[in-house]
Amino acid sequence: MRLPDAAHTSQPWRIHEVTRDFGLEDVWSPPEVGGKDDFPQLVHLIASYDPAHSASAATRTLFAIRWKLGALLGWDGPNAGVGSRVPTLRGRLPADLSDGPIGPAFDALPFTSLYLTEDEWAAEAANQTMHGVMHIGWVPDETGGFRAQMAVLVKPNGLFGSAYMAAIRPFRYLIVYPAIMREMGRTWREVTASASHG
Repeated sequence: MRLPDAAHTSQPWRIHEVTRDFGLEDVWSPPEVGGKDDFPQLVHLIASYDPAHSASAATRTLFAIRWKLGALLGWDGPNAGVGSRVPTLRGRLPADLSDGPIGPAFDALPFTSLYLTEDEWAAEAANQTMHGVMHIGWVPDETGGFRAQMAVLVKPNGLFGSAYMAAIRPFRYLIVYPAIMREMGRTWREVTASASHG
């Protein structure tokens, strides 16, 4: 489900230190709960996500269209990404984060991990439309468990980038993120159920 911006901005996340010039697009959370020590497992689950194999036909189609457009229009070329069009945010990290764990590599999504702590994981991606950060937090809840919280932070690339982000917003809100949250929740239930019976 989608959460108010304050669900992210009110938390003492370290990501605030390095994304002051980024805008918060939205905050999402699946309903599933885990334990305090389950965060690394969640991080690897997200890093392995491949939208090409999504259970949602609409999500598969939208991502396929986006990748095709990116290839045709040169949005995702080597000169458009992190380290080319924009510098990596790792250069902004304070020493304790820079020297600490980075996080896993992604199987399919065009993100690169920035840092990993016991309750935070951040990864970045860039193309001709924007420089974006996916932030995953592990938040204690009223049941005594922990919930995942995903924030999307974006720095659009000029007027074109702002127009692009505005154009895709309805699809993200109505189709893509709800489907991803459902899939992540279902996979998380399967993984935790398997672990409990192992």
